[in-house]
Amino acid sequence: MPISLAILGAGIFAREGKSASQKSAETLASESESKVDVYYDSPTTAGKSVDDLLKRSDIDAVIICVPILAQPEFIRKAMKAGKHVLSEKPIAKDVVTAEELIKWREASSIRTIWAVGENFRFISPVVYGHAKLKEIGGQVTTFSMNLFALIDENDKFYQTEWRKTPEYQGGFLLDGGVHFVAGMRYLLSAVGEDISSLAAYTALLEPKLAPVDTVHGILLTTSGRSGSFNVSFGTEFKGGFEIFAATNKGSVSVSPVSVKVVRKDAEGKKVEEEETFAFGAGVKVEVEAFAASIESGTPDPRQTPQQALGDLIVLQGLLESGENKGAVKTVKL
Repeated sequence: MPISLAILGAGIFAREGKSASQKSAETLASESESKVDVYYDSPTTAGKSVDDLLKRSDIDAVIICVPILAQPEFIRKAMKAGKHVLSEKPIAKDVVTAEELIKWREASSIRTIWAVGENFRFISPVVYGHAKLKEIGGQVTTFSMNLFALIDENDKFYQTEWRKTPEYQGGFLLDGGVHFVAGMRYLLSAVGEDISSLAAYTALLEPKLAPVDTVHGILLTTSGRSGSFNVSFGTEFKGGFEIFAATNKGSVSVSPVSVKVVRKDAEGKKVEEEETFAFGAGVKVEVEAFAASIESGTPDPRQTPQQALGDLIVLQGLLESGENKGAVKTVKL
């Protein structure tokens, strides 16, 4: 059975991967190959509001792509209207807000699917790397997550007003950094690991990216192994992205377009293999997973609100540790 879908939001991510103003809604609709009904809250027009859209019985599900602070209101509205929901990451601006939203949902009689769209768990190299690490097995010896980049004034994401002047913790480290927490946690989960505690230092290297744009953290897994988490959006002369994990039986290194695997062959010699991929954001696959969840009635474990809450707990822990000069934070997932 086909699933009738509505998109709430018409910003960069809605246009390129998947604001409720008339202009933004009509711009997005104009890019569709088929006829699309347009709804918006600004300006107020009878029969054209988001509430009017959610009243439609022929709409099965909604994808919510709105700014972080606006998201909880739209999630509640859509679920109250009986719609399946795929909401954006992070799940909310902070852990308290996310927990309140989850508790509200659990206390209600709502049984539609609520998925949180963390596309990093669906990017081909990350998926492949997870499978290879699970195949290798063993006990974790070390791991790292490294991302260095510079967000300049011309960056399309920086040009969105709500990101330029964030009213939420962490700025780009919350909005973008939660991706890298998700990727790191997903790779570690291949060998049954997660984060149990952490300590970090944060900094603001580019004043325009306030409140902070850089974090360097040390994290401890549930089995007591340590690794690092280094993300900076304010570093001009260092670049690159890698998620790495090693066990006592081999290692996996994930980049945006490749996965390197090192392990021992039957004779005990180290063997290295590399698989390459076309660059992709994983958005199509995560939407397909959402659709499959609707059809089966069972949420994809990579998209549960609890999984997204875990990402936020780790990211917020890094930010809070940084605020307190590297204080150790226990992570309760």
